[in-house]
Amino acid sequence: MVTDLAAALGRIPSGIFVVTCCKDGNETAFLASWVQQCSFDPPMLSLAVRQGRTIGEWLQDGSRFALHILAEGQKDLLSHFGKGLPLAQLPGQEQRIRRCPGQPPILVDALAVLHCTPTQTCVSGDHRLILARVDDGWLLRDERPLIHIRKNGLNY
Repeated sequence: MVTDLAAALGRIPSGIFVVTCCKDGNETAFLASWVQQCSFDPPMLSLAVRQGRTIGEWLQDGSRFALHILAEGQKDLLSHFGKGLPLAQLPGQEQRIRRCPGQPPILVDALAVLHCTPTQTCVSGDHRLILARVDDGWLLRDERPLIHIRKNGLNY
């Protein structure tokens, strides 16, 4: 049974995002929902990553990452990355991913993309909070973002 606290926490709305990054010739992607803008000048955001996830280590040394904002109806990307499947297994990936050497892969059918550089990290309970400067960004199409509301605020 969901407690009042868990139900109340779960009603905090969040977006659905795909984070991509590359390091030493390798690339990875994961689904994120705990992302929030946290500064206007310079533009910055916060990103929470569960402790122990390898991706958290990739984002601690200043490696750039791309934050992809998903649009309503992009259930295929939500499903793919929600299952933890790699970029290389994304159906039609040759047309759907733009790769430039030394840059994080870009999902060309996302709603928007932000290029970010981590600047600080801190432990926040069972997650690591990453603060990142937003270096550049593009709105790829004009649609509504995918919003997620959980029933239980004590787990995904």
